[in-house]
Amino acid sequence: MALYAIGDLHLSLTANKSMEVFGPAWENYTARIGASLGQLTADDVLILAGDTSWGISLEEAEADFRFLDQFPCKKYLVKGNHDYWWSTASKMKSFFTEKGFTTLDVLHNNCAFYGDYALCGTRGWFLEEDQKPHNAKVLNREVGRLETSLKAAEGRPILCFLHYPPLYQGYECPEILRLLAAYPVERCCYGHLHGYAIKRRLEGERNGTAFSLISADYLGFVPKKICE
Repeated sequence: MALYAIGDLHLSLTANKSMEVFGPAWENYTARIGASLGQLTADDVLILAGDTSWGISLEEAEADFRFLDQFPCKKYLVKGNHDYWWSTASKMKSFFTEKGFTTLDVLHNNCAFYGDYALCGTRGWFLEEDQKPHNAKVLNREVGRLETSLKAAEGRPILCFLHYPPLYQGYECPEILRLLAAYPVERCCYGHLHGYAIKRRLEGERNGTAFSLISADYLGFVPKKICE
């Protein structure tokens, strides 16, 4: 039994937007993901930290969800910036139930529990969105969602999973970092960074929180073990 995490699977079994166009790092990535997930057991828990499917609706993403559901580990999905299929929690859960997906759930305005740990998360916020007119509104919304998730931990040790990195060489999101320090969060895993941007990741401990990049291509499509 162990807790794992990975982000940015970018599955595209229906949407026809294969990531293989981005070069050798993504070659045969769906099969590589399948081989890795096939090593996990029904006792394991997997956090999927955003950009799980290229589908633009729940229906278009169904084949990707079915691919994931064949592996018996419990999976919690966090929203990413390319998860256009994302809907309300109730609609997503109803869709999973309707389609018979028994291993999928969402981490959104809530938290889940793994042993003594609370698992919290949301999409987060990143610099590339900064010039859009709605930036303050979206930032405040994500900060609010994260705090709702953190509050739901009810004093348990917290592991946090974000899609966007809250810190990066030359950038940080102080609103997110303040929350991570205030609750406090033991570990924060994030995705979103690919290719050359991976070199600008920041990992290690800061203000009591340990940060880790878990983008799928960075991990070689093998989920990172967070704890037993």
